[in-house]
Amino acid sequence: MLSIYEGFFSGGARIVHSDVVLGLHEGGQRHAVLSVNGEMYREETRQRMEDDVCYRSLTAAGVPVTSLGRTPGAPDGPEAFTGPELAATTRAVAAADVILSLKEQPLGLLNQAGLPRRPVVVCLHRSDPENQGAALDELRTAVADGRIAAGICCAESTRAAYAAAGIPPGLLHVIPNGVDLLRFRPDPFRRALLRTSLGIPERAPMIVFAARYATMKNVPLFLRAARAWLRRQPDGHVLMCGAGMTRANGCLREDIATAFGEDAPLADRLSLLGVRHDMETVYAASDVVSLTSASGEAAPLCLIEGMMCGAVPVATDVGDSASIVTGHGFLTPPDPEAIALAWSEAVARGAEFAPALALSRERFSRTRMIAAYATLIEQVRRGSSRVPLPEPF
Repeated sequence: MLSIYEGFFSGGARIVHSDVVLGLHEGGQRHAVLSVNGEMYREETRQRMEDDVCYRSLTAAGVPVTSLGRTPGAPDGPEAFTGPELAATTRAVAAADVILSLKEQPLGLLNQAGLPRRPVVVCLHRSDPENQGAALDELRTAVADGRIAAGICCAESTRAAYAAAGIPPGLLHVIPNGVDLLRFRPDPFRRALLRTSLGIPERAPMIVFAARYATMKNVPLFLRAARAWLRRQPDGHVLMCGAGMTRANGCLREDIATAFGEDAPLADRLSLLGVRHDMETVYAASDVVSLTSASGEAAPLCLIEGMMCGAVPVATDVGDSASIVTGHGFLTPPDPEAIALAWSEAVARGAEFAPALALSRERFSRTRMIAAYATLIEQVRRGSSRVPLPEPF
């Protein structure tokens, strides 16, 4: 199997896909990864492939990872790829039985004329396919050319959105995201460890926002909610982590200044942690995991990881957030006061939600997710991708 990435950079889709590749590799399938770009500049952050935690996990497990060595800003269009780049892609594709495309962006490479034809499974992770530049057109081209054997959607909202965009529904299969339940679990030691390192008392209520600095995440809304909540919660603390969530990001500094205004001293209880490789510790230390996205979300990984660590989810109603959060936490309108009130209620009712969170663990299992991927990939390899998958839950 060959997975093709646009590049390695911090984000939920790459974490999920890399974990799937690792799981399939552990299960006996032979996998390799080809990255179009050798580095990315996203969320005000330069991200080199070799520095990425997913790259390191894959290579440490023995999965070969190579790159065409491109950088963002290379020219687009049918003449964009050089002869050596196409030759390297040809060798990688020829060695595979099935190609996995992480989202539709790599299809611009796979649609190039002259490449060996292999069945392509495209893994889709958004609920707004029209907001990705030329990527949707590349997917339509690949479908029309018969290259796409199946599309794996991480959420029902993803399947509905791509079907509405003209992708044949028979190609689309839903495999919901899952996480490693041994890693993501309530852990009093991790809770105490992070809180001690940040100087936050054990019983102080704490909210975590785990997202990259991107427009779809609606960071200004989150910050306005943080101001409202910190005003009424004198011992409360808010954590923000992800690519671009650092003081070095001038745009984020401006967002904070605008959101907090005359209440600027409240931002002293706002910690910017940047990209973290110990999210299981961050979530275990938190009481609430929050998401304020305006668009694009499908099955947000932060909500699932946070829930599995015991944090109560509070989210806006985007993508499949409602089906994830219902019975475990709160959905809110995109209003800062409503979000702040929901955080307070989530903190107060944390013990009440704990049994439901514990009972949902099997539903969000990495084992379930990887088994479903393996089944579909084997069906594609045998030429029977339209065989129905077992129900995910």
